[in-house]
Amino acid sequence: MQHPDFSFELSALKRGHTLVCGIDEAGRGPWAGPVVASAVILDQNNIPVGLNDSKKLTHEKREALFNPIVDSSHVGIGIVSAAEIDDINILQATYLAMNRAVENLKAQPTLALIDGNRAPPLSCKVETIIRGDAKSLSIAAASIIAKVTRDRMLIEMENLYPGYGFAIHKGYGTAKHAAALAQLGPCLEHRKSFKPIKALLSN
Repeated sequence: MQHPDFSFELSALKRGHTLVCGIDEAGRGPWAGPVVASAVILDQNNIPVGLNDSKKLTHEKREALFNPIVDSSHVGIGIVSAAEIDDINILQATYLAMNRAVENLKAQPTLALIDGNRAPPLSCKVETIIRGDAKSLSIAAASIIAKVTRDRMLIEMENLYPGYGFAIHKGYGTAKHAAALAQLGPCLEHRKSFKPIKALLSN
C-alpha cells in the first residue's frame, strides 16, 4: 500500500524553493455546509508520525493527528460558506478557500503542492499532483486539517439545525439527509445551487 513521503517537497527545495506547502480541501460534494481548505508547511525535521490521506484514516486517528500537525507546522485554514458557494459556484469557492488558506499561513510559500489536476490561481507557484494526498506528506497533512476542521463545524451545525443529521453525514447526500430535507426543508446552511436543494425549492 502506498504511503505519502517527502520526495515532492525535497525535489522542490533542491530546485531552489524555500518554503513548500501542501494544500487540500474537504467538502466539495456535500449538499450543506462550507468548503474548507488547508495549507500546511511541514518542518522536515519534525514531521508527525502516521500522516496519510485523511480518507484512509479513522475519525479518531485524524483527531489525534490534528494538534501534532498544528504544533509542528505552519498551518493555514480557508473557509468558504454555503452562501458564497451559491454565489460563485463550487469550483471557484474551492479556489477561494485555498487562497484563504495560503493567506492565513504565518510564512508565505514559494510553491504549493495541490491535490488533484486543477491549479488554482495562488500568490505562489503551483504544482498539481493527482492523488497527492496519498503521495505527499504535506498534502496528506493538509487533508487531515481540512477534514477535521470541517467535521467539527458540521457537528456544531447539528446543534444549530437539529434534525438533519449533520453530525453523522457531515452534509453529504445520504438517504437520511434526503429524508430530513423532505420533511424539514432546507436550512440556511444548505447549498441552494446544488441540484437536490434547487429541486426542493422549485416545488
